Amino acid sequence: MIREFLIVASLATPVFADPPRIVDAVADASGTVSVTLRHGDTGWDHYADGWRVETENGDVIGTRELLHAHENEQPFTRSLNLPGLPDEPIFIRAKCNVTGWAETRSPLTRR
Repeated sequence: MIREFLIVASLATPVFADPPRIVDAVADASGTVSVTLRHGDTGWDHYADGWRVETENGDVIGTRELLHAHENEQPFTRSLNLPGLPDEPIFIRAKCNVTGWAETRSPLTRR
């Protein structure tokens, strides 16, 4: 019985461990940052719950908290107004309420 449980648990773990994927991240001239995420949200128990804007050194410029799951809206886009973004490479890092902040980040495109 324990063996079967461990096999099933090991197969399911990667599904629950996937961080949110940044599909698109753009900033317009006024400083509005729009980020499109895709994540296997299952409801309140597991969902993408935020993203943040970082400098190349990892300093946080701003954070967008996501207050609910988007299991029926994938991918989804949310924005954050950050006027006066520094003129240097900027990155986006996503977060989920189970796995925390993703290890990887995506560059922000300016338009």
